[in-house]
Amino acid sequence: MSTLLEVSGVSVSFDGFKAINNLSFQIADRELRAVIGPNGAGKTTFMDIITGKTKPDEGRVIYGDKSVSLLKMSESKIAQAGVGRKFQRPTVFEDQSVFDNLMMALKKTRGPLAVLFFKQTQEDSDKVADLAEQIGLSGALHRKSGELSHGQKQWLEIGMLLAQDPRLLLVDEPAAGMTPAEREHTTDILREAAKTRAVVVVEHDMEFVRRLNCKVTVLHEGSVLAEGSLDHVTKNEQVIEVYLGR
Repeated sequence: MSTLLEVSGVSVSFDGFKAINNLSFQIADRELRAVIGPNGAGKTTFMDIITGKTKPDEGRVIYGDKSVSLLKMSESKIAQAGVGRKFQRPTVFEDQSVFDNLMMALKKTRGPLAVLFFKQTQEDSDKVADLAEQIGLSGALHRKSGELSHGQKQWLEIGMLLAQDPRLLLVDEPAAGMTPAEREHTTDILREAAKTRAVVVVEHDMEFVRRLNCKVTVLHEGSVLAEGSLDHVTKNEQVIEVYLGR
C-alpha cells in the first residue's frame, strides 16, 4: 500500500511547552491505525496539525498521491482535499431527521447557487440508504437525530463524514460514553470504513483498541514512543513505565 500521509520531524510549542516534539508518523491508504497515549501526550495537537487548526514550528506534513503539503493549506482546503475529522462529542442537526443529516452531508458542490437550486435525486436517496446501512441506522432514517442515543449520534456523525468520501478519516475517542454493544458496533463501522480509506482512531479504551485489531502508535510527550500490535506495544518497557504507570 502506498503512503497517504507522512508527518516528518514536526514540532510545536505553546508558551514554552513542547506539545509535539520531532514527531514522525506515516499511514498508508486503506489502513486502520489506533493512536494511544496518556493525557498530554500530544494526541489532539497531532490531529490539529493534520487538519490545519494548528501550524507547527517546524517539520513537514505531506498528503495524497501528489505529495502536497497540508501546512500550506487552510482548514477548509484540507477538508476539501479529503481529510475528515470527527471530534469526541457528536455534532449533528438534532431537529433534523437522520435522513436529512446524511443528505445534507453528501459530497456536493456547495456554492450559493448550487444550494439554492438543489434537487434531491434517486441516486442521492440511494447513497443515503447505503450510508445508513453502513452505520446501522437504516431503521432510524426518519427519526429526529436528537432522539438518538449517544452511540447512535456518534454513528450518524461518522456517516456524515463518510458521506463526504474522505480519503483520511480522523476519529477522536469514539467509544467514550458508549454501552458495550455500541462500542462493539463502532469498531465494526471503523474496520469496514478502513477497507476504502485510511482511518486514524485516537482512543483510551484498550478493549476497544484490541477489537480494532490494527497497528497501534503510542505517543508520549509529543513523540512516538512505540509502534506495533497492541500486544507488542504493551510489552514495551518504556510504554509500561509511562503509559501503564508501572
